[in-house]
Amino acid sequence: MPYDLGATARLTAPCRDAGGTLTDAGTAQLTVTLPDGSTDTPVVTNPPQQTGRYVADYVTTQAGRHLVRWVFTGPAYAFTDVLNVRLPQLPAISSLADAKNQINMTSEPDDDEIRFWLNASAFAVEYFVGPVGIREVAEVQDVTVAERLSLRQVPVLSLTALTPILDGGTSYDPDTLHVDGATGIVRRLDGGLFTGPLHALYEAGRRVVTENISAADLLIFQHLWRTQRPGRSGGLPGSSDDYSVTEPIPGLGYAIPNRAVQMLDPDRLPPGMA
Repeated sequence: MPYDLGATARLTAPCRDAGGTLTDAGTAQLTVTLPDGSTDTPVVTNPPQQTGRYVADYVTTQAGRHLVRWVFTGPAYAFTDVLNVRLPQLPAISSLADAKNQINMTSEPDDDEIRFWLNASAFAVEYFVGPVGIREVAEVQDVTVAERLSLRQVPVLSLTALTPILDGGTSYDPDTLHVDGATGIVRRLDGGLFTGPLHALYEAGRRVVTENISAADLLIFQHLWRTQRPGRSGGLPGSSDDYSVTEPIPGLGYAIPNRAVQMLDPDRLPPGMA
């Protein structure tokens, strides 16, 4: 499971001899390559009475994918793994408490897995309705001359800056522009034309998450949880066919239940934007 930025990740690895038997090594070195290409070498320990097992605690300092490389000598052995660290701005729409209530769970051992699937369900919701969590978006508007621009992530809350990419280009003061938050369409108030290409910086998302979006998010989370953990808590009452069997949904196949898509219908993106 991914770690939160700033959390301590416990990294583990085995050391095996040529025959595959766990064996204590003469030396053990761990190198963590961070997303920006820099490296760190956490202290490695061999816990007492755990032959061939090695542990290192690493405090995460960057979000993203980390490469974890263990190298042992005496015997020669190597083990490569991946460590993922979440962005501090989580994509989750629903809280951990709401998700656990949805699947009637009160214990804590599965909290990390629940949070993982909560984040996954949020991406499915945003596939249909656009950003839910508020975020800053930077994108290129590759236009030459245009009477309007179409920001690609909606709803748009505010346009922060519209600046030229090429030297000598024109910047546009956001106060002189009209932004339709629902469609992302930007026009000049004076009726003039835009000349580009341009770099747009804006804020997208929702300040208020309506109940239909929250409900759809929890339904998708429950569906993903149930398909990954058969026989565990989280199923709906009735037969198994009541929930797990769906018609394929364009773009997502069988990943989410149709009832969740129906809940999202009032907020679905216009055709061509999903």
